[in-house]
Amino acid sequence: MHASPIRLDGTRMTRAELVAIARGSAVALDTAQLTRVERAAAFLADKVNCGEPVYGVTTGFGSNADKLLGAHRARDELPGGNPEPREGTLLEELQYNLIVTHAVCVGRPLSAEVVRAMLAIRINTLMRGHSGVRVETLQALAELLNRGVVPVVPEKGSVGASGDLAPLSHLAIVLLGGGEAFVGGERLSGAEALRRVGLTPLRLSFKEGLALNNGTAQMLATAVLALDRLETLLATADLAAAMTLDAFAGRSGALRPEVHALRPHPGQVETARRMRALIEGSTLVDIPYHLVPRFRTWAADAWQGPDAQARRFDIAWDWVPSSQRHGREAFYTRFLPFRGGKKHQPQDAYCLRCMPQVHGAVRDAWMQACRIVDIELNAVTDNPLIFPDADDPVYAEGRAAGRPLYIEDQVVSAGHFHGMPLALAMSYVKAALPVLASISERRLAKLVDPATNDGLPAFLIGNEDATDSGFMIVQYTAAALVNDLATRAHPASVYSVPTSANAEDHVSMGTNEARHVLEMAEDLGHVLALELYTAAQALEYRQDMLNAARDLAERGGWQALAAKIGNAPREGEPGRAAFEAEVQALRDALAASRDFHAGAEVRRALAAIRTHIDFMQRDRAMDGDVRAICALIAAGDLVC
Repeated sequence: MHASPIRLDGTRMTRAELVAIARGSAVALDTAQLTRVERAAAFLADKVNCGEPVYGVTTGFGSNADKLLGAHRARDELPGGNPEPREGTLLEELQYNLIVTHAVCVGRPLSAEVVRAMLAIRINTLMRGHSGVRVETLQALAELLNRGVVPVVPEKGSVGASGDLAPLSHLAIVLLGGGEAFVGGERLSGAEALRRVGLTPLRLSFKEGLALNNGTAQMLATAVLALDRLETLLATADLAAAMTLDAFAGRSGALRPEVHALRPHPGQVETARRMRALIEGSTLVDIPYHLVPRFRTWAADAWQGPDAQARRFDIAWDWVPSSQRHGREAFYTRFLPFRGGKKHQPQDAYCLRCMPQVHGAVRDAWMQACRIVDIELNAVTDNPLIFPDADDPVYAEGRAAGRPLYIEDQVVSAGHFHGMPLALAMSYVKAALPVLASISERRLAKLVDPATNDGLPAFLIGNEDATDSGFMIVQYTAAALVNDLATRAHPASVYSVPTSANAEDHVSMGTNEARHVLEMAEDLGHVLALELYTAAQALEYRQDMLNAARDLAERGGWQALAAKIGNAPREGEPGRAAFEAEVQALRDALAASRDFHAGAEVRRALAAIRTHIDFMQRDRAMDGDVRAICALIAAGDLVC
């Protein structure tokens, strides 16, 4: 949160600033830009006084645009007078009615973050001076933000063209003393909320109702907050993948820079770079196959001495006799003939090898959405657009040379309220979220499956007494979340439902799209949390098993190591001498090895997890663990 107010001028607001405002930063209005705002409001007032017809000012809205306002209310001519007299002019009543009749959203209130971001976006776009609002109206909006008034805006009701009409009306109605708002967490009537903070209701002037509710503020606010969340989740996904790669003692060749130079998609290149940084310093990645033992269930006679017997596992290899090495002589020249946990294959499964391509493609979707959002943040999105300086040459390009300046040259009906640029960008992101969740769940599933986890225990638990389920059901939950994300990934933007008696016959549904992405980001975070929870357990097993093998080689000699190796010929049998020589070579290789550990950044994350969640040696209630890891991911505490 910024210590000083964030200055809004309509042209320079960033995503980071909007997020800061959403989380509580105050705003200030750029004094120089307010001059342009005042100029547009004065221009509009002048045109109205001259009797010029202006859409949404002296006409109705939408399909009522063909109805011109009269000089007085028709009901005033009733015998005995108007039974429902109204204060103010018809022009004021038009703007008031627009807001109060359009505030019809349903559902749970949007979060304070989303609503504050909506307010900031609306202020910023009106600051451009092309909407016709008065300076005092903008100041009133800024005071709502700065005094902590959060209008109650139900989450559903926008079709994303003519902007977010209904939700923005809920935002604006509080300015008029209507609707509801939260102040200090207490839900109050709009009138009481204003009174509590020392504000008075506003009376709207020309076009101000239309300017306040005609724009893309809800979809944009939601999109910015979703993209901010997704930025952290992308970093979290890379971290989870790196921890899993270390837990597998996997291969790093697929991350090399020269590899990605041949297919330089930006997200892919960046993901590979980040992965290399995360595993830097690892002594697990690219480890020789023969050094990696496989898990064997602990037994009382597995280890000698009380310290060694306290281990939660036993370890094993199988010797490959010379009769089974035919056709693989070159391999066994480089690697010793022992099969432990690592399969003798030069490439990992796709969920490990293709992380740059998959994470990178999601990162590219995120970057494309950020590009769209950055433009939208400082765009004018209401209608009509006011060009009080339309005689300036910069605006004259669209007029025939020498043609007089008409009102429609200065008050232009256009379609900037249409949310399709945002809608399609968020459709792209929405399709990407299940992809990132899916590859995470595949890594998690591979970790718990003894057929695929390269020598780790089934479900990452010792299970000496056959009573433990370990991490089995963690994968179930991840699978359920992935399915739920996939079923919600259908783009809303492809299905337009016409509105306003078919005057608004093509809409974007971008507000639904952005809301879905923000909601789905939470479940994506849960999937990544479950992978990290599982990978931490797997990594500790891998490190401990390898270091136990190293310790055995250092202290017990080759005979102690030979006791862990199956398929060995007995004394006097053919191949025994070769076996002993090769076991001694394995002992030498293990004893000469450094401590086996993950990359420095992965170790840092593992230590952070272990401050909240202990290694699980025996089955225990896991609900608290899951809440803790999900909270760590939600707070972004594991990523730098």
